[in-house]
This record gives sequence, C-alpha cells and structure tokens, in this order.
Amino acid sequence: MTQTAMKSSQEAAESDPNQRGPQPPFEDQTGKETVQYPGTEADLNPKADHGEKSYKGSGKLEGRVALITGGDSGIGKAVAIAFAREGADVAISYVEENEDARDTERYVRDAGRRCLLLPGDIKDEKLCDTLVQRTVQELGGLDILVNNAAYQQTWESITEIPTEEFDAIFKTNVYANFWLSRAAMKVLPEGGAIINTASIQAYQPSSQLLPYAATKGAIVNLTKGLAQEAAKKGVRVNAVAPGPVWTPLIPYSMPAEKVKEFGKDSYFKRPAQPAELAPVYVLLASPEASFITGAIYAVTGGEVTA
Repeated sequence: MTQTAMKSSQEAAESDPNQRGPQPPFEDQTGKETVQYPGTEADLNPKADHGEKSYKGSGKLEGRVALITGGDSGIGKAVAIAFAREGADVAISYVEENEDARDTERYVRDAGRRCLLLPGDIKDEKLCDTLVQRTVQELGGLDILVNNAAYQQTWESITEIPTEEFDAIFKTNVYANFWLSRAAMKVLPEGGAIINTASIQAYQPSSQLLPYAATKGAIVNLTKGLAQEAAKKGVRVNAVAPGPVWTPLIPYSMPAEKVKEFGKDSYFKRPAQPAELAPVYVLLASPEASFITGAIYAVTGGEVTA
C-alpha cells in the first residue's frame, strides 16, 4: 500500500464513526470484584481515548477558568485536555487517583495552561464549597463549572440495594451537583457556564442501575430549573447526556459479562470514547453557545432521549 493510500485509509477510519473506537466484545478487564471506586485508566483494556493526540484548540475559551469534577479520567479528563487547548486554566476535582490526575495535569500544562489538583470526596458539603473557593483564590476566578463526577453500581434487584449505597450515589451525583452549583453561582460572572453530565439513563433507565438512573433524571430536572434563575445573572446552565462511554467506571461497576459487550446496542455497535464527548462541553462552555441554556445535549450513538 502506498503512503498516500495509507493516509487515505487512516483519514477514512478517523472520519467514519463506526471506526472511531474499539467495538465489543472486549477482553476481560480487571473486574469489579478487585477494582476500587472509581477505577483507574490502568483498569481499562483497551485504553480510552481522551483526545491526547487528536484534539486541537482554536482559542474558544481563552483566558477562562474551569473547575471540573472527576477530571482525572474518562469524560472529565477529555474535557480538561480540550478546555486547556482552548485556552482555559483548569482545576481538577477527583477522589484519590493521583496517578491519573497527574497525567491530566501534564496535558493541561503542556497546553501552556495552569492546572490545580483538588483531591477529596465531593460527598462532603464543605469540600464542595472549598473546591470553588480554592479555584477562585488560586486561579483568579471561576468562569465554568463542569459537574461531571459520578458514582454507579449495578444490582440485580432493588431488594439488594443497601440504603448506604443509595445514599452514596445521590450524595455524589445530585447533592454535590447542588452544592457546587450553589457555591459557583455566588462567583460566576456574566457569560459564565455550568455544564452537568446527565445520561441516557435519565430517559431509558436500566433496572440494574436504578439509583444511578434516578440521579441522572434529577440532574436533568436540576439543569432545567437552575437555568431559569441563572439566566437572570447572564449564566447559562446546560447538560450533556452521554450514552455508553468507555471509562474506568465501567469495569468497576459492572459484571464482566456486561463489560464484555458494553456499547454494542449503539448504532455504531460500540461505546463512545471520552474524546468524542469533549467538543460538546467546549461548545456549551464557549461564547458561541450564548443562546443555549436549559438544554440537554444527547451524545448517545443513536439511542433516543425523549
């Protein structure tokens, strides 16, 4: 094959959504029995694509400051890389995956932007306030809040779900979203943005993800409600509702047989890569989305949100 033919073949693979990422069946992962929440990039086989090699910025977020929860891996990492390459300084909130967080930090700094690492469990109300305060103090302000961190777990029946588990999922996914948004609304300037990560589960709930799906429904509602108040201040509030995305949370939270076939029901017969979500977050964070608020952007590979 000639070099020109090889280049054309590579370009075709990059442009064809059917070929943008690996398709199931996937090889055996580390397994939810041994992986600790929320999982690490080392737990994924094949590795996820966060846009490390592909994302090219064009100054859409020049001079802005963003706080991203769950920014150490998965969607959050892809968003952090994209935001930095668009010109934003980035604060990253994460639990304790220091190696993954430092890798994200490296990509942010390589883009010429500042990066603030903020470890801690966002189930703590005081920590959520502190995350916003430290971002403002150490990076000089806050223009964009991305409520992305999430916790999920699969259960065969509602009768198996402990109250502590239900509480932990709501504290991580909904309470923290509320606490962080409340703190951010005190400091976000006109033109600021809050972007929440919802899910296809808000519209097509799985019985095995009952608490998680309920939190994502709450996030959709919270997004639409807060958008009405925030608009008076010139702040936009939107959400992204992904379908299946290949992140460390998957092998952590799902049985091996589910992980093996993860994403096969999308139109493209595969899960999304985190890099495929990042451009939507960039749009919603940028001034180009000045008339978009209270919206839920579906990135589901064809699965219907209604």
